[in-house]
Amino acid sequence: MRDICCVGHITRDKIITPERTVYMAGGTSFYFSYAINKLPKDISYQLLTKVGKEDMEEVNKMRAAGIDVEVYESKHTVFFENKYGANQNHRTQRVLAKADPFKIEEMQGTEAKIYHLGSLLADDFSADFVKELSKKGRISIDAQDYLRQVEKEEVRAVDWANKREILKFTDILKLNEYEMEVIVHSSDPRKVALTVAEWGVKEVVITFGSYGSLIYADGKFYDIPAYEPTAVTDATGCGDTYSAGYLYCRALGAGCEEAGRFAAAMCSQKLSRTGPFDGTIEDIKTILNQ
Repeated sequence: MRDICCVGHITRDKIITPERTVYMAGGTSFYFSYAINKLPKDISYQLLTKVGKEDMEEVNKMRAAGIDVEVYESKHTVFFENKYGANQNHRTQRVLAKADPFKIEEMQGTEAKIYHLGSLLADDFSADFVKELSKKGRISIDAQDYLRQVEKEEVRAVDWANKREILKFTDILKLNEYEMEVIVHSSDPRKVALTVAEWGVKEVVITFGSYGSLIYADGKFYDIPAYEPTAVTDATGCGDTYSAGYLYCRALGAGCEEAGRFAAAMCSQKLSRTGPFDGTIEDIKTILNQ
């Protein structure tokens, strides 16, 4: 029985900028796993993923780093192309290859208290998959990837078509200020949290970048501050780092407010460096004590 199991594809990313083209691994499960792995081994963790045979090297790197990875075969690895112009805020995205979706039969040999679904596209996990998996443990979902749909390689932003059907089996939902407007059609985070809770979600986590985050659980709101980073170097994977810190603390029995502050401190450290979170528990404590 693991404390946390993350289920999700590792991606192969092609990053195109005016200066250069870079290939690197990525995806929710990638950033989440490396972040969890840097924390004290007070909980047990496993990543369940799918990649094509040509990308097993990335899995071997994760295993060498000490991450417990279970791999299922897929015809392809998810392959994202992200193209940036002179304005780094403008990005065009294409999906050049998709991995096979996950099947509930593949979960039979895994037992966990919390399952974090690291989806990348709207069809990675069906409603039936979430329903059946919820019988095995608590379900945690990041909303962002349920709002992306592929049409002829192009990634298109969409509403979450079967959100009610999935969220009634979801215990923890994380979303940001943009995603909450798409899902609930409101710019009021407290109204959004209450609405999502009515749909069945037990803990609602809404992040606002440098403005902090808001958590709603058990009828109470918790305002979580953001901790100013020493530098803003790389924001990629910050949301996944937040989820890792939050679920890590919740698995240890910490309350929502303590878990939110810990997660926010992890994001502060992550922002200051390129790549996945590579800080220490001492770094996090230093930020929290400032």
